[in-house]
Amino acid sequence: VQLQASGGGLVQPGGSLRLSCAASGSIFSINAMGWYRQAPGKQRELVARVTSGSSTNYTDSVKGRFAISRDNAKNTVYLQMNSLKPEDTAVYYCNAGGFTGWGAKFDKWGQGTLVTVSS
Repeated sequence: VQLQASGGGLVQPGGSLRLSCAASGSIFSINAMGWYRQAPGKQRELVARVTSGSSTNYTDSVKGRFAISRDNAKNTVYLQMNSLKPEDTAVYYCNAGGFTGWGAKFDKWGQGTLVTVSS
């Protein structure tokens, strides 16, 4: 199972970006999918998470600005980021856990995509 993230880039404060992360391989089911971020000199933190039942949770600093969603048919998770702030600058990583087609449990990370919020 592999995760491929895309959609990062440079955006001005107040702007928007949409991140995507597609899971591929022999996948039977995916439970939770999430986005994490790591800013320079800081630990990786959970940004948003969505379960297989579409329940979501967000870190407080992005509530009301970011929205996570998933397309189960495409094994893809999205992160719509609005009203971006310089403090949102970080490398964003997607994560997914579930079971492969042969019943093995997996917990995978994408390669990371850089989001830079700057004027």
